[in-house]
Amino acid sequence: QTTVRELAQLALHLWRDYPDFYRYYAQKDFTWNKISQRNRNPLLAMDIGADGLAVGASEAAGFGIVGSLSHNGTRVIAAMSGLASDKERAEEARKLLDWGVRSFEKTEIFARDEVVGEAQVFGGAKSGVTLKAKGPIDIFLPITNRDKLTARIVYDGPVAAPVEEGQPVGALRVWIGDTLSQETPLFAAESIGVGTLPQRALDAVKELAVGWRR
Repeated sequence: QTTVRELAQLALHLWRDYPDFYRYYAQKDFTWNKISQRNRNPLLAMDIGADGLAVGASEAAGFGIVGSLSHNGTRVIAAMSGLASDKERAEEARKLLDWGVRSFEKTEIFARDEVVGEAQVFGGAKSGVTLKAKGPIDIFLPITNRDKLTARIVYDGPVAAPVEEGQPVGALRVWIGDTLSQETPLFAAESIGVGTLPQRALDAVKELAVGWRR
């Protein structure tokens, strides 16, 4: 059984990783083997910029739809099911996409190559390694709840030396209120060699005496 959340994730995957195929979902009709077919997605007929994606219906799940559009360079995807009719499906999908466009704002919280934080290193020439993402870290914030954003770096630590630049280390988790909004992988921004014998001995004492905070 597939959830509407999984359908939305699949839609994002199709748009992001298969753009040459995704464009077919915007076609209002097509002909194959001399047989013409009409796209049953009602959003394509509305003046909202929709370019996908699919509709379906069953006795158990009711009328469902996965809708998608681009607004000012931002991709908005909405998925729903359990609607009572084709008309209700079309109207509620339009409302949800419109709400997504008006109620959220794309915000860059870390620029490309910007240091996000640091992870502790065990037995290294330095006690910590700086971390960064592969690119900028963007998040879509509710316009009315921008002050409820919190973030935390998580990793299995301390990280054992040596550490290679680009090595996966952990992730940045971002919450909006009590909801985990996204998780972005973090990588070592530098290489850390193995420390001297005294440095490694001191780290071992710390591990035995007080443990490590993560």
